[in-house]
Amino acid sequence: MGFTIAIDGPAASGKGTISRQLAEFYGYAHLDTGLLYRAVGKKMLDGVEPIEAAHSLRAEDLDGDALRTPAVAQAASKVAVIPEVRQALLDFQRAFARRSGGAVLDGRDIGTVICPDADVKLFVTASPEVRAGRRHAELVERGMDVDYDTVLSDVRERDARDMGRADAPLRPAEDALQIDTSEMTIEDAVSAARAAIDAKR
Repeated sequence: MGFTIAIDGPAASGKGTISRQLAEFYGYAHLDTGLLYRAVGKKMLDGVEPIEAAHSLRAEDLDGDALRTPAVAQAASKVAVIPEVRQALLDFQRAFARRSGGAVLDGRDIGTVICPDADVKLFVTASPEVRAGRRHAELVERGMDVDYDTVLSDVRERDARDMGRADAPLRPAEDALQIDTSEMTIEDAVSAARAAIDAKR
C-alpha cells in the first residue's frame, strides 16, 4: 500500500521546500501541484484558452524557470478558480497520490479535495510579510527587478483569491497539523512534519 502525505498552504510558506525534503528523506515521489496550475497559466499567457490548456498539459510543460515568474504566478491563481480547469487536473493528481511507493503532494487543496483520505495532512503557513520577504529575495536572486511592496501586494491579492474562490478554497483540513514557519528554520519545520508522519507510519 502507498502512503500519501498532503501538504497545503499559501505561496512562499515553505511548503515546497518541506515537501521536497520529506520526499527525499522517505524515498517518496513528490508532486508540486502548483506547477500544474502554473503551466496552465503560462499557456493562457501564450494565448491558449485555459480549459484547453488544462486538458492538453504534458509532463514537459512542467519544466523550466519560465513557470517561476510573478506574471505566471498570478495567471496560475486566476486559472485555478475555473472549475473545469480544476476538474481536468484532478485525476492526474489523484493517480499520482495512489502510487505504491508513497507520495508527497503539495498545493492548496490536497488535504481537503484531492486526497481527503491522505495518511498525513499538513498545513504550512507564515505571515504575509514573511512570505513576501522570502519571495522578494528569491526573485531578486534570479535577477528580477521587483520591490518588496509590490511583492507583498501580490501575495495578499493571491491569498484573497485562493481563500475566496468558490471551488476548493485554500484552507486547512480539519485534521491537518498546522505549521507556522514565520519564525522557524526549515530544519525545525521539517522535524515537526517528520514527527507527525512517523507517528502514522
